[in-house]
Amino acid sequence: MLRAVIFDFDGVIVDTERFHFQALKRVLAEEGIPLTWEEYTQAYLAMDDKNCFRAALARHGQAIAPGIVDGLSERKAHYFFGTLSDAVALFPGVEGLIREAAEKYPLAIASGARREEIEFLLGKVGLREFFPVVVAAEDVVRGKPDPEAYIAALGRLNRLISGRPVRPSECLVVEDSRHGVAAATSAGMRCLAVANSYTPEELTAAHLVLKSLEQVDLQQIIEALFVR
Repeated sequence: MLRAVIFDFDGVIVDTERFHFQALKRVLAEEGIPLTWEEYTQAYLAMDDKNCFRAALARHGQAIAPGIVDGLSERKAHYFFGTLSDAVALFPGVEGLIREAAEKYPLAIASGARREEIEFLLGKVGLREFFPVVVAAEDVVRGKPDPEAYIAALGRLNRLISGRPVRPSECLVVEDSRHGVAAATSAGMRCLAVANSYTPEELTAAHLVLKSLEQVDLQQIIEALFVR
């Protein structure tokens, strides 16, 4: 039985991965480290900024001096906001799914993005009111593919729900990345992967993979994932 829905953010709700890539690429270039889109999607997409920089520095044999990761992350956030276009695009079908789900279930976001980025963009696209719980990079110690973000989001939702707590198996997660799918399934949740950032063949660890959220409604997803 479905009782709660948790969404990833970048790559699921807002089409912003290219902006994150551009900002990360700029910072790494300033440190003498090249970055391609292929490397970004294969190694870093869905990681929080600090883990991205730790992984990139280690991968290229650079020492991680005290404080350097915090500084790189702040610089990347500055560049990210500078690259955002005025019209941040929602992925097709996601607003309808959010509005439909919010009529019946509590919703949360579990993302590796910084809270200031999530709050800004949710306000910009007019969807902030639908998410009483937002778990951001600052709220966890271990980012995706670790399940901590999803476990934390469910814990916060359960503090808002009266009656029996929601079990992980009663949660639907909507993800777009391999790391995110791994985090959701490790948390014991049912995972719908949308092929916005990867091919469907790269997301087969999810319980259900869709090319798009267009022309699909919540009942169809429930029947595919929760009705036996």
